[in-house]
Amino acid sequence: MLTLGFLVEIEAKPGKEGEVAEFLRQAKALVDAEPGTIVWYAFQVGPTSFRIFDAFDNEDDRQFHLAGKVRQGLEARADLFDPPPKINPVDLLTYKMPS
Repeated sequence: MLTLGFLVEIEAKPGKEGEVAEFLRQAKALVDAEPGTIVWYAFQVGPTSFRIFDAFDNEDDRQFHLAGKVRQGLEARADLFDPPPKINPVDLLTYKMPS
């Protein structure tokens, strides 16, 4: 059962929106290699605003993802963001997924 997650708030620097969108599209391949990351969504909510939501069955998988390649990529591409991405841990109350 999914119990834990992250909601990541990302703001692109002006003119960097396309690069942020492409970074997120490419990040999916990195997440696909993480069996403990059960759910991962990257989406845009405004002209310069993006979000990532991901979910995990346990704290070990959440911490593995937190230290993983997507986080490293966010840090390596700090030139795209202002302010730096905000990573918010969340506790899932309930959800609906296809069976």
